[in-house]
Amino acid sequence: MNLRPGKMQVLGWLPGALISTRGARADNALYLTFDDGPDGACTPALLDLLREHQACASFFLVGRNVERHPELVRRMVAEGHRLGNHSYTHPSFDQLPLARQLDEIDATDRLLAGFDGVRRHRFRPPRGVFSLPLALHFAARGRNLTYWSYNSMDYLRRPPAELIERMREAPPRPGEVILMHDDGNCAIRMLETLLGEWKAAGFRFCALPQARSAGKRLARQATSSSAN
Repeated sequence: MNLRPGKMQVLGWLPGALISTRGARADNALYLTFDDGPDGACTPALLDLLREHQACASFFLVGRNVERHPELVRRMVAEGHRLGNHSYTHPSFDQLPLARQLDEIDATDRLLAGFDGVRRHRFRPPRGVFSLPLALHFAARGRNLTYWSYNSMDYLRRPPAELIERMREAPPRPGEVILMHDDGNCAIRMLETLLGEWKAAGFRFCALPQARSAGKRLARQATSSSAN
């Protein structure tokens, strides 16, 4: 069970303009990311836990789940977390033509913009599977795919205590982007133990920066407001 899979290490060698797998290493930052939510049963408890530890995170949300639980998305934004795009229906992207892939992404971007005002969000493909046409399409538009460097394996249906020990044996390093999920209780059980340990080790928990295109747009808005 490799928490730093070889595929992610190879992707990490690619230019950041194409693939992003890590965050900034400064100030002992760890980047918690959660896929597949929001979930009505699990996400509230996860948000409570993050608030208790003053931890910010990035949530890669599925569009149809956003429509089911808009109140949870509003809470994420209000509590300082960042929204990411994880497609609208969570399909296998390698089995879809490019036009269908873009429809999935665009529909979810529009949904998320209604909560945070950001036009383009970081995108993480479902199951980590992407097509070369999608990567090239993104690169031509100054947009990259967001992956991870450290896989918690919380989706394997293993006992949380076993996964915690695995993570203790190979602890995260500054700048790691940690993959977890908020559609089940495993990540919550793990973090109930690990957040305190990581804080004691000097780590702080950050949301990933906005996508470059979104960041530029927000900066232009701020400059325009100052000028007025």
